Amino acid sequence: MEEVGSHHQEGVDASSQQNIYPVEISIQSLLKAGAHFGHQTDKWNPKMAKYIYGAKSGIHIINLDLTLKAWREARKAVVNATARGGSVLFVGTKRQARRIVEEESKRCGGYYVTSRWLGGTLTNFSTIKKSVDRMKKLNELLEKSQDENSDIKLNKKERLRITREITKLENSLGGIKDMRSLPSIVLVTDIRREEIAVREARKLHIPVIALVDTNCDPTIVDYPIPANDDGVKTLRLFCAAVADAALEGAEIYKASFVKQREQDKPADAPSVGDGTGENGNGSPEVAEASDKPEEAGKGESAEKALPAQ
Repeated sequence: MEEVGSHHQEGVDASSQQNIYPVEISIQSLLKAGAHFGHQTDKWNPKMAKYIYGAKSGIHIINLDLTLKAWREARKAVVNATARGGSVLFVGTKRQARRIVEEESKRCGGYYVTSRWLGGTLTNFSTIKKSVDRMKKLNELLEKSQDENSDIKLNKKERLRITREITKLENSLGGIKDMRSLPSIVLVTDIRREEIAVREARKLHIPVIALVDTNCDPTIVDYPIPANDDGVKTLRLFCAAVADAALEGAEIYKASFVKQREQDKPADAPSVGDGTGENGNGSPEVAEASDKPEEAGKGESAEKALPAQ
């Protein structure tokens, strides 16, 4: 069986565990998730023709060999982006994708948008950050008002108004409130629904990975993955796989950072507990000092051995 990734855990029964990490992307796992099911044949996009294997009962069937090939390229892009210290933004606002997107983005330390995409989230990021800062200040204000020793006191009406505003901001910006800079790569679960997000990412030259169903235009994203974009199992499979790739890249970045710190250390700096002194030759300074009295003693005995004149 052909598979992608070197982190597959063998010998684990999938039925005994809801989520197995790291996940495996293979022909068998794609078939099991129903990734090969497309839309109705009369709703297809001609630009998806090369990804379609055939049709059955009025439903297009996606060629999973091409799905697997596309996933390899997308996975490499995620690993490379996070290995340079970048971040991944998960975007999925339709009902069946929201919980999956949030869970997997949190697992890999990424960011997410699961409610309505706010126009300018990427292209007008400075304004978005101001809204995030306001949300944080309102939270601090609410916490201080509940402290008995605080000078800030809010009545019931003011507390209710602030709580409502925080809830509204949290729903829209909760997944990106800790994102201090633009993401390095974006995962979109439905490019037709998230058209504005795709457009903003392309404008800023941010690579986009997306699941493209048979009714989508694959040319508008950098890494199209032909697959069923409505199935919960397919969404879970690819979101988890992207999270695994992000974690792998983060480990590479961490290892390179530690290696760089080691290389930046002065070459003549002594290491604690390595048995070397300032001379750097592996022998303590005390050893050199202990040789001098011995040489002096030899000189004195030679003088005594000379006959007196």
